[in-house]
Amino acid sequence: MKRLTIISFIFLFTFHLQAQEKERTPIGGRPNIKGDLFLDFGFNMLNNRPDELNTRFIASRVVNIYYQTQLPLGENSGFTFNPGLGFGLEKLAFQDNLTLIADPTKGPNSSQLVPISDVYGENIRVETNTMAINYFDIPIEFRYHANKNDYNSGFRVAVGGKFGFLYNAHSKIGVTDSEGLTQKVKNKQEYGLSPIRYGAYTRLGFPGFNLWAYYGLNGLFEEDQGPFGTEASQFNFGVSVALF
Repeated sequence: MKRLTIISFIFLFTFHLQAQEKERTPIGGRPNIKGDLFLDFGFNMLNNRPDELNTRFIASRVVNIYYQTQLPLGENSGFTFNPGLGFGLEKLAFQDNLTLIADPTKGPNSSQLVPISDVYGENIRVETNTMAINYFDIPIEFRYHANKNDYNSGFRVAVGGKFGFLYNAHSKIGVTDSEGLTQKVKNKQEYGLSPIRYGAYTRLGFPGFNLWAYYGLNGLFEEDQGPFGTEASQFNFGVSVALF
């Protein structure tokens, strides 16, 4: 599903560029397109969470693929409005071999955090334990360009917001039992996750390389549907490269 999403996005975007018949600069230069295609890499953390929801830092990763167009605000003002769209592909990896399953006391759209051994039995070795949370995102930002004569070069800083719509969530568990039998299971559920997300973010750097951060303003789970009644929210940060 993840690979299909990325391939579909690249195909649609390539088709859009061909339809617009944009001219390109000489070989080695930046395409003459008003906008940016960002590929973000980072880490996913939870704010305001109980200790039981601790996550493994390196394994809780984020990959964002966003295209943002560029609309100048005034002539050579240095300011632009940059709406966009894309995909936020995130992972959460809980510590201590814990995973989310539905909580029957709350209904099918809910979750509780349990040891993997409660699901797959004792005397197992956990090989894989991650949870994927994938969004269709709409980033909207206001950007200031230090180089007012050429917005495609020089330092720039942006602040804005992001709205996301959850389209896929699943856990991925791999275990090996005492007899050497290996199981790899992908379990797709709703897990009580909020179907939308929104928050503030900032991005700063140069056209080819940026630092970014996102602070979620709503809970990751719907009210009282997540484990321990948590009101945990997301905090993501990382680096990005602009493909053009």
